Amino acid sequence: MTETLNIIGGGLAGSEAAWQAARMGVPVIIHEMRPEVATFAHRTGDLAEMVCSNSFRSDDSDQNAVGLLHWEMRRADGLIMAMADRHRLPAGGALAVDRDPFARSVTNALLDHPLIALNTGEITALPDHGLWIIATGPLTSSALGAAIQAETGADRLAFFDAIAPIVYADSIDMNVAWLQSRYDKGETEAEQKAYLNCPMNRDQYEAFIDALLAADKTEFHPGETAGYFDGCLPIEVMAERGRETLRHGPMKPVGLTNAHKPDEKPHAVVQLRRDNALGTLYNIVGFQTKMKYGAQASVFKMIPGLENASFARLGGIHRNTFINSPTLLDERMRLRSKPHIRFAGQVTGVEGYVESAAMGLLAGRMAASEILGRDLPPPPPTTATGALITHITGGADAKTFQPMNVNFGLFPPVEGLKGGRRGRKDRYQAYTGRAKTDWQEWLSHCVLDAA
Repeated sequence: MTETLNIIGGGLAGSEAAWQAARMGVPVIIHEMRPEVATFAHRTGDLAEMVCSNSFRSDDSDQNAVGLLHWEMRRADGLIMAMADRHRLPAGGALAVDRDPFARSVTNALLDHPLIALNTGEITALPDHGLWIIATGPLTSSALGAAIQAETGADRLAFFDAIAPIVYADSIDMNVAWLQSRYDKGETEAEQKAYLNCPMNRDQYEAFIDALLAADKTEFHPGETAGYFDGCLPIEVMAERGRETLRHGPMKPVGLTNAHKPDEKPHAVVQLRRDNALGTLYNIVGFQTKMKYGAQASVFKMIPGLENASFARLGGIHRNTFINSPTLLDERMRLRSKPHIRFAGQVTGVEGYVESAAMGLLAGRMAASEILGRDLPPPPPTTATGALITHITGGADAKTFQPMNVNFGLFPPVEGLKGGRRGRKDRYQAYTGRAKTDWQEWLSHCVLDAA
């Protein structure tokens, strides 16, 4: 009888790991503490609930590393990508997801699989036998986190994740805001008008920055330090780095023309992205925040077009934990001190929904292969998935290890190509073309046993 694979955590990584292992004919038990044990950020007991943004970012597999990661996961029969495609929302060149139906579809697909079972309740200690994957994500429970800390002998690394607010669409003033994707990106009209844009002139922007800097913020508990991940900074932290930072970041005015005043160039633009298929909810792009609730409502209503905004959810902040993977994991994602335990997802030090799910895909296949008596090596570092696993299990400097999104800087160079910005398009095309060939070759060595 085939040994059972146990997975702690039913987020994107744990869900993908379970799907991949079951598709290889290995029975799986997912251990998810929700809804019995709640977290700060989750609202439901669904598996694969998306708690921050609803975007999987760029879907361009020829010129973007995360788009390439999408491509690789689709080729590997990834559940997360299949359900994301099913519940896709217009978002220009990005892949945005209607988050609640997405999570329900992932949950149903897993529970409908004859080899997958779900156990609810908290796991508080590291198991001492069997084959396990820990995919507890950024909100690992304090008890399990303490057990991991005790085993590794190292302090838990921590940074803070901030969540962006969500606005009811019917409370946005469309006499001020207009629909347009940056540079009109997208093949359909829906894609080209996937974002709501709220313009600011210079005086409005300067007043907004003043209010942002003066607003009451969440205080940290004793012993906590604000080690933010640069890819998910609260807007007030960005503003503290310089008054122009936001205008060159999430509020940049480039690639947009004000439909109400086409001859007037905005000094800054706040973008909102559709958050559900009905188009009734929009999240404010890049506006993660640690401002207190009262301050948020006051400051965000300074944005032209949002003066009468009604919020379905205000922003928030929570602690995010991850292990020092370069020192703790081997190249097959196993804990060196307890090789029957693998880690997957954001807790390994990758950042982003897709990156987390990709590490789940890899851990699930590796664990299933081990149960089936095979040895599955990691994919080559020329692939997006391989570049990530290489980075977190040895490519990164353990002393300065921080969460990492997939990017072409993690890929081995392609010789003979021009460097710099002018050669970037050809260089990226060479990276993705090589990756697709190498990924297909790697997949041919790990054919699924069960449909």
